Amino acid sequence: MQANDSEKKGLKQKVVHELQEIAILSGYLAFFFCALATYSMLLLGKFHIAYFAYGTAVINALVIAKVILIGEALHAGTRYEGRALIYSAIWKAFVFGLLVFAFHVLEEMIKQLLDGKSAVGAFHEVRLDDLLSRTVIIFCTFIPLFVFRELRRVIGEGNFWALILHPTSPPKTLQPAE
Repeated sequence: MQANDSEKKGLKQKVVHELQEIAILSGYLAFFFCALATYSMLLLGKFHIAYFAYGTAVINALVIAKVILIGEALHAGTRYEGRALIYSAIWKAFVFGLLVFAFHVLEEMIKQLLDGKSAVGAFHEVRLDDLLSRTVIIFCTFIPLFVFRELRRVIGEGNFWALILHPTSPPKTLQPAE
């Protein structure tokens, strides 16, 4: 009976952790995607579709957050984890950017297939230039995200959140700049 209770607690902790991760990732991504939606609306002068643009940005953030979590569960992008943190973060941004690109290609092909196109026709309808430009933006968005995630991995979750959320005291002795 105690083993069953500990399994339930373990499962509950995993679910809570997964929801926290999705909330953090989605919040970060939604912030950037909504900023891009605002920029696009200002650039194109299409303010009458704001709710749709922001809704799409939030949904994309949720989906991409889940893609990141699935990729992490599959240990994608772990090649440079033993190297300097910046190398690992940039590599992960690249790998996860490719995952998101592949997901978007698949998504666009499914949309075309649902519209009655053949598989070849669906692939030809996919605008790769549009998807590549989105992937570049996502890659740039992923770099700071993975710097923070790698920092959290290296120093530990508790230390990371203490460093981020709690005030820090100034150093007792200042080192002269060289």
